[in-house]
Amino acid sequence: MALKAVVFDAGETLVDETGVWQRAADLAGIPRFTVMGILGGLITRGEHHSRVWELLGVARPDSVFEPDEFYPDALPCLAELRSRGLRVGVVGNTPESFEEMIHELVDFAGSSERWRVEKPAPQFFERIVSEAGCAPGEVAYVGDRVDNDVMPALRAGMVAVHLRRGPWGHLHDPPPQALRADSLAEVPEVLGV
Repeated sequence: MALKAVVFDAGETLVDETGVWQRAADLAGIPRFTVMGILGGLITRGEHHSRVWELLGVARPDSVFEPDEFYPDALPCLAELRSRGLRVGVVGNTPESFEEMIHELVDFAGSSERWRVEKPAPQFFERIVSEAGCAPGEVAYVGDRVDNDVMPALRAGMVAVHLRRGPWGHLHDPPPQALRADSLAEVPEVLGV
């Protein structure tokens, strides 16, 4: 089955989340190093990153991605795949405002806030397939997390690409059936498109 769509996780796959976490720490009045340290501990323990705020005893600050925080290879990759005739989507456990920021650069965007379901729930990946408008085997899903991105995409019947980027991308080892990329510039070649 030939690929018809490529869908990207919005987080560390496309956007350097460092600024988001730093702004959130500043808004919460917590030292940045403390927030990043707890985040790293949660990652290694396999716990949800949002527990940072619970452990610190503060409400989650409203901090979102900024347009200048895309990795340098992100937007060129999206454009290249679209130029090759593939539908391109970006989805994530994000606020709906992220969709507004990226919608002009892709064919579709989705957020856990609007969809009312978070990764790694099977319903989230079913929604991706629906939005892509093709069969699961015709959709490639690119993400940095094995637990939230790669495994659920494989279970949904998609082609999964593990991007070795960000803390999860370096700490998680993908299963053998997942494709691997060290940068988004490699994704078209890795997918053979």
